[in-house]
Amino acid sequence: MKIKVIKTKAKSIFTRTKLPGSKRVINPYVGCGHNCLYCYAKFISRWRPGNYGKWGSWVEAKVNAPALVKGKYVDGWVFMSSICDAYQPVEKKLKLTRKILENMDKRIKLAILTKSDLILRDIDLLKQFKDIEIGFTINSFTGKAKKLFEPNAPANNQRIKALKILKKKGFKTYTFVSPIISGLIDLRDVISRTKDFSDYYWFEFLNLRGAGKQFAQALEKEFPKSYEIVTDKAKFQQFIKECKKIINSQNIKVRGIEIH
Repeated sequence: MKIKVIKTKAKSIFTRTKLPGSKRVINPYVGCGHNCLYCYAKFISRWRPGNYGKWGSWVEAKVNAPALVKGKYVDGWVFMSSICDAYQPVEKKLKLTRKILENMDKRIKLAILTKSDLILRDIDLLKQFKDIEIGFTINSFTGKAKKLFEPNAPANNQRIKALKILKKKGFKTYTFVSPIISGLIDLRDVISRTKDFSDYYWFEFLNLRGAGKQFAQALEKEFPKSYEIVTDKAKFQQFIKECKKIINSQNIKVRGIEIH
């Protein structure tokens, strides 16, 4: 899938956030070529021109971002990224994230979350940060679910392999298990495959409203049993209770469990 790249200039690059564990966010891009159907950031589209096209088909690249971070120090944890994946497909050519890392003050506390093993390209720069944590969004999507919900993102096996490499390189790492959907996520399997390479975990249950109408329709059509549970309050609460029981039995460090 060809992605339309719109080059823009940002007024600022470090943005205050209410995300748990972070004081600010930094987004090299707006939009994401991974084109995940459930992406909660698609709300951004309402403030973009209609000729941009469908969410997932375009990306804004903040071309002046490397200049904006140069010589600037901010306190508290900075999260990369909230409305994009800093290592989405266009980054391979544009190298905007890499240029930002090159210029960023290495005293900044940086937390990165991605779905891409492209991050391994930048190990030399990531090593220069005194305080850095690197995480991967990992779930159980394969086959039809992967093709439908995360069409352009690297497979989970690639993400786990990259997580393992980064852990062996000495980085503090974490696993973000999301979106948790009944019948589509095997928590025990995800944890067993990542616990040796993860210092801690975040868990996030599906935010059906945030995922949008198109996702809800696709879930109902292709996975009706999953849809039934996520839309039935009592069944969904029971599902959450069962998941928490599994999580608590795994002897892992949990930073948070997000329920929308």
